[in-house]
Amino acid sequence: MSVSFPESLIPASDADRLRALHLYQIANTPPEPIFNDYVELATQLFSTPIAVISLVDEEQVWFKAVAGVEGLSELPRNASLCSAAILVDVPIITSNYSPDSCQLIKPDVARQMGLNFYAGSALRTPDGSRIGMLAVIGREERALSEAEQQVLVLLAGLVSHTIELRIIYLQANQPHEWEAAQRELMHTLDDNATLIRYLSARSNGLNLNDADIHSLVLQRFAGLQKVLDDRINESRQPK
Repeated sequence: MSVSFPESLIPASDADRLRALHLYQIANTPPEPIFNDYVELATQLFSTPIAVISLVDEEQVWFKAVAGVEGLSELPRNASLCSAAILVDVPIITSNYSPDSCQLIKPDVARQMGLNFYAGSALRTPDGSRIGMLAVIGREERALSEAEQQVLVLLAGLVSHTIELRIIYLQANQPHEWEAAQRELMHTLDDNATLIRYLSARSNGLNLNDADIHSLVLQRFAGLQKVLDDRINESRQPK
């Protein structure tokens, strides 16, 4: 997929985007179980060794959750493809980490790890600000079909709504409610992961281009979205 990136890694509107990010009080914070479960699910859905939830700050890219790499918590902004991927309003898919594919970043870390494939969809706030990415990463060159891209975008939307729910509870000084919400979401995610493992074993790999499998995954995502919507709506009701 060929994408034209802007000329600068730091667009003129970056101050507004950073304000939106900082409102969520999530950059450079410790891991939380629900986000770890999201990236584990992403690796299963897309059969990649690595998945990340990133948050692009002024100078650093913070990794809220990582599956498949130990000890990765941050990278300089100009060393992570996530910082370029948030600049455009479409999913980013590339099997080429060379400087020619994106001249805004230094791909040294990715190339040292032997990485070639990156597919990411932006994490968005309600006002449309792109604060980070949900990305799946691998070593084998590949592409994503339209069906696979739809799943990636929807999963990024679920992560975005989870970030929204998190700050609602924390601003209301209800950390126990946030912990309960995580448990409920993780239970639903676990059901999804069980289904995906079953489908993968039955078909010798998960094929999201299969209409029946694609439909099942979307149905499970709808169940997750309902949990999020119900909790967000409940949290906003007058007490």
